[in-house]
Amino acid sequence: MKTSRGPTLARRSFLAHAGMATLGAGAPSLFPSRALATTNQPDDIGVIQTALALEHEGIAAYQIAGKSGLLSQGTLKLALVFLGHHQAHRDSLAKLVAEAGGKPVEPRTDAQYIEALKLGSLKTEADVVALATTLERGAASAYIGQIAALREPKLAQLFANLSADEAVHWATLNSAAGAPIPTAAYLFG
Repeated sequence: MKTSRGPTLARRSFLAHAGMATLGAGAPSLFPSRALATTNQPDDIGVIQTALALEHEGIAAYQIAGKSGLLSQGTLKLALVFLGHHQAHRDSLAKLVAEAGGKPVEPRTDAQYIEALKLGSLKTEADVVALATTLERGAASAYIGQIAALREPKLAQLFANLSADEAVHWATLNSAAGAPIPTAAYLFG
């Protein structure tokens, strides 16, 4: 199965410059909003905003691919589960930003996501799965990469949990694609 490294490299570059991480559905219980509001750590809030923008990207990718007609019933069912995870992450992130007094970043248009992720070039289910696998691996790596940069320990714990979500997504998709698990350790470094 052929994969494009373009979206992965673009995403990693964006994440490296913007301080990326994603928060999951467990955000409210792991990181009380009043702690974020009183942390006075604008860097953490910026990381959350960037994570929110990337959750919007993940949601758009799954929604657009889901409507493409390229996915079998089983693959579509899995895509909808992962879409639900990303929507829960988005909701938690937006809530944290709002409760900290910020305005949550808005999603881009579908046309912008189609261009940025080259979704128009997907022709088969294998293409969709390959792109999703690439994006999920990039997300897991990005979350892991930001944990040490976060100043609020509960937020760092949340990012660790989110990286686990993304790693599960990647492993599931990687297996569905029939790709072997890499033999080298530190899969998401």
